[in-house]
Amino acid sequence: MKDFEKIDSAVSQLKGIKKVYFIGCGASMSDLYPAYYLIKEKGKSITSKIYTANELIYSKPDDFGTEVLAVIASLGGNTKESVNAVKYAKENEATVIAITGTANSPLTISADFSFIHGFQESYAAKTFKMQIALYISASILNKFDDYEDFELFKNGLTKIDDLIEKSVKLNTPKAELFAKKMKDSSIIYVLSSGASLGVAYSTASFLFMEMQWLPAVTIHTGEYFHGPFELTEKKVPYLLFMNEGSTRHLDARALEFMQRFDAETFVIDAKDFGLGNVISSKVVDFFNPLILTGVMRPFEENLARERNHPLTSRRYMWKLENY
Repeated sequence: MKDFEKIDSAVSQLKGIKKVYFIGCGASMSDLYPAYYLIKEKGKSITSKIYTANELIYSKPDDFGTEVLAVIASLGGNTKESVNAVKYAKENEATVIAITGTANSPLTISADFSFIHGFQESYAAKTFKMQIALYISASILNKFDDYEDFELFKNGLTKIDDLIEKSVKLNTPKAELFAKKMKDSSIIYVLSSGASLGVAYSTASFLFMEMQWLPAVTIHTGEYFHGPFELTEKKVPYLLFMNEGSTRHLDARALEFMQRFDAETFVIDAKDFGLGNVISSKVVDFFNPLILTGVMRPFEENLARERNHPLTSRRYMWKLENY
């Protein structure tokens, strides 16, 4: 569920906020990355940081206090590190917004505001946590920094779900081919840039390493030529999330090099799905992660079938109590 009016109401009650901390673990932290990136790029009086929950608690940043809004996410609402981060934030007099898929979960108990999202209903729903966080950032920028593109941002969020669902259907053959080509890979390199770097990280760390036990490496396309490109050679597998907007040149430069040396390159390109035809060029950078996340999911589902490895398989998570 996405209740943008409720978010605006919550943001209207905020006072004295100068910093927004985005806090989570695993995929939830990755889902917060675009929201962090939006404020980082567009904030004037407002600044943003992103932390994995335990690092926040143990590093104890000096600027964490009454001027902080802590946006803390957990899909199930019971990730112990994230729940502890809520406690830490309240002890330090920060304002807390919790984002979770589970109402009345431990994450929400002490939060000042809570937003509950869907996840299972559709491919678009798998981006709702990300969308809520993005809208929180846009609304904060509008309140404190007179964000000039706020209405364009709101309009884009009314259209993105339909585009995701249509794009998933268009990309089914490519997802099936990806699974057949990658099923026996011993490693895969995942690249992107801009607001979509979190998508690359999440895909590598969680869809591949956690859910498929497939070693994967995240590379920023802007950093690809400063070391990692030395491993590029024929048939080495790469997955590139290609953005529409300001960082597209970085992605295109990396793609050209990979193709030059005949790497096994798969590209999921936001431009192929007409993102720029639906979303204004002024805000399109921040919508790339939504379309790329939605479209990627069938790639993973097909890969799981080809490898005969269900997405729910785990060695350690949910099986060990002490780690």
